[in-house]
Amino acid sequence: MTGPVLCAVDISDGDQDNAVIREAKKMADLAGVTLDVVTVVPDFGKSVVGSFFESDHHTKMVDASKEALNTIVTATIGADANSKTRHIVATGTAYEEIIDLAKKAGSSLIVIGAHKPDFKDYLLGPNAARVVRHSNCSVYVVR
Repeated sequence: MTGPVLCAVDISDGDQDNAVIREAKKMADLAGVTLDVVTVVPDFGKSVVGSFFESDHHTKMVDASKEALNTIVTATIGADANSKTRHIVATGTAYEEIIDLAKKAGSSLIVIGAHKPDFKDYLLGPNAARVVRHSNCSVYVVR
């Protein structure tokens, strides 16, 4: 591996992504590359739904997400490792943003969680399945 390891988490899942972060950190350390951790917030933009929110709602949501991401990563891998980790809050559709970020960053590996599947999701969640299908780099799915 030459590019960073991109770890995709959903901060709204609480501690559910801790194992994903630990595995991504382990993979990055084994390869001697940096760790990028990303979470994606929805983009309501100028849609009908967006008109119900205050104009600064998106900025507040991104700021709160950055803080939550920092807290989760610090609690999972420690403050020293967290200080060497790049935190990214993207806006849009989760799987599209994860794939685009991996391309832009030159990531060698995407680490993503597959949460408890519902009957409708079969074996992987919808975002994990799409990342696996459409990514140009390797994807490691953590159960």
